[in-house]
Amino acid sequence: MKLTSLSLTNYKNISSSEFSFDERINCFVGNNGVGKSNILDAIYHLCFGKGYFNPSAVQNIQFGKEFFLIEGDFVRENRNEKIVCSLKKGNKKTIKRNGKIYDRISDHIGLLPLVIISPGDRDLIVEGSSTRRKFIDGVMGQTDKVYLHDLLNYNKVVAQRNALFKYFFANQLFEPDTLEIYNSQLISLGTKIHNKRKAFLEQFIPIFKSHYQSISQSEENIDLKYESDLNNIGFKELLDQTLSKDRIAQFTTAGPHKEDINFIIQDQPIKKFGSQGQQKSYLIALKLAQFDFIKKQAGVTPIVLLDDVFDKLDQQRVSLIMQLVESNHFGQLFLSDTHQDRTLAALKTTQLSYSIFEL
Repeated sequence: MKLTSLSLTNYKNISSSEFSFDERINCFVGNNGVGKSNILDAIYHLCFGKGYFNPSAVQNIQFGKEFFLIEGDFVRENRNEKIVCSLKKGNKKTIKRNGKIYDRISDHIGLLPLVIISPGDRDLIVEGSSTRRKFIDGVMGQTDKVYLHDLLNYNKVVAQRNALFKYFFANQLFEPDTLEIYNSQLISLGTKIHNKRKAFLEQFIPIFKSHYQSISQSEENIDLKYESDLNNIGFKELLDQTLSKDRIAQFTTAGPHKEDINFIIQDQPIKKFGSQGQQKSYLIALKLAQFDFIKKQAGVTPIVLLDDVFDKLDQQRVSLIMQLVESNHFGQLFLSDTHQDRTLAALKTTQLSYSIFEL
């Protein structure tokens, strides 16, 4: 899969720009603040219907303007795909595929698979469980539409169940029959989500471990541990056990929306016991495993975005990424860098075609 052209209007700090891309490597170079990452974010936006660096849609409109417009021409399996994403203040964001507006933006996910490697990935280690769940769900959602829709419906039922507990509290009442309606929906959806996450990790973890060993060139014991109450108990029993707690807290305190994926090295959390180098290797291995998994499941080579990686990674890890580029492991690649000379030096290690855009 490849992106052949991109047009931006009033997107973040970019008033109007158009680009035609090389089918292999495309580099955006320039000083900080000129909009390199914003271009990468626009590509991400076309693929997922939201930004990676700032998912708040209205904040992506250029200051003082009333709308933004992103247009991209893709080729997937020899088929042209024209994607247009736009937002006007006060209106809903729309995404068009070949001139037709999606009824649900979620229906677009998976059409244009993409993986991004960014300094912001460190949030996967240092932030809370929701960040790691979103990563896992994002990988799965690009290859399994049923899972994505089940997850969206599950989150809606959780919100409705939470609202019911607030209603009970405000009115000093409790209606078990009404609660059971939401419980039955949660149990059905939540059990499927949990089982699919388990099955996914069984496939994903060996790929991740293989990449980590290649990057770190070590035999360190690393793992991803799926922490879930449903590993040991059925969802109905879990909801029964937590009912009193849920009523006091006025929200659903347990279930797939509270699960975590623990990042482990040498049987310890990497957040506390991993060196900076180990953490970087861990994160790159996660993203490379994401790429391989999506490529295999979707049957399409994802686009890869590398944001500022030459500045944030040491030479060993940069060299590894360039080796993967040279070996045709990746398809089309987009990267940003503040130093053109450094970018050119890295590109000289490959025989692939490339374009450089100075901003």
